Amino acid sequence: MSSHPGVEVLRAMLAESGLTGGSILERRAAMDAASEASPAPDGTQVEQSDLGGVATEWLVPDSLAGDAASAPVVVHLHGGGYCMGGHDTHRGFAGRLALAAQARVAVPDYRLAPEHPFPAALEDAVGAVTAVLEGDPGPGRVAVSGDSAGGGLALATMLELRGRGSLMPAAAVLVSPWADLTQSAESHTRLDGLDPLLVRADLDQMAEAYLAGHDARDPRVSPVRAKDLAGLPPLCIEVGDQEVLLDDSTTVAALARRSGIDVSLTVWPELTHDFQIFPPELIPESDRSIEAMGRFIWRHIGT
Repeated sequence: MSSHPGVEVLRAMLAESGLTGGSILERRAAMDAASEASPAPDGTQVEQSDLGGVATEWLVPDSLAGDAASAPVVVHLHGGGYCMGGHDTHRGFAGRLALAAQARVAVPDYRLAPEHPFPAALEDAVGAVTAVLEGDPGPGRVAVSGDSAGGGLALATMLELRGRGSLMPAAAVLVSPWADLTQSAESHTRLDGLDPLLVRADLDQMAEAYLAGHDARDPRVSPVRAKDLAGLPPLCIEVGDQEVLLDDSTTVAALARRSGIDVSLTVWPELTHDFQIFPPELIPESDRSIEAMGRFIWRHIGT
């Protein structure tokens, strides 16, 4: 059990939130309700557009307003187990990332399961990312990021782009990526119950809804099952050491390194799944992690 004081407060808050346990629709409603505490941060503007047929919200630092053609872009694929989440739930995180990276952050509202199982999310993500890569400011100024299921989706999207011989982003950031829907990694059992936000039973439920009978070993849903990640851009991976998805992150990092990819992996002690979405007043490390992501993104696409 974590001794981090913020995590213990979070544990008490989440116990009555409805975010764990229950049906997917019940947890979706709880996540949407909790999003009211995650507005766009000061210093950012919110814009709406369409990317590749996908409704998309942009978080734009005030300093970049009116500079759409040349400003670097991050396409962020939100978490929520492929069944929850969207603009409202990730507006705060995306805005903080935009400020840290000094980039415009686009959050596509990709289709969710169980209403829209695989491959709907992948099709939407590929369409949105491709639209950005083929427009201004050019692929050398574009990064892809994702948290939780969005992290796995970001990897799957890049593998799909590689397979098509398409343009590729210049960098990628993965926050606690859910990259293996077989749930067979050792941490899925060893750490189950330590994290107040994510438990193995909820992952099993969401995987079943997203897969809808599809093979969980398919790299398009479990990118750690790819033979290699050659051709993908440099990766920044951030994960807590108290979460069941720990091994997903370390396995992706090891696979990337064997594939010759530059990887930055940070395992945060005593911290939980997706801790970056929580305010620094509760989890001070959330700001430090986002700042590290911002530096990584700027190093690869901002200069």
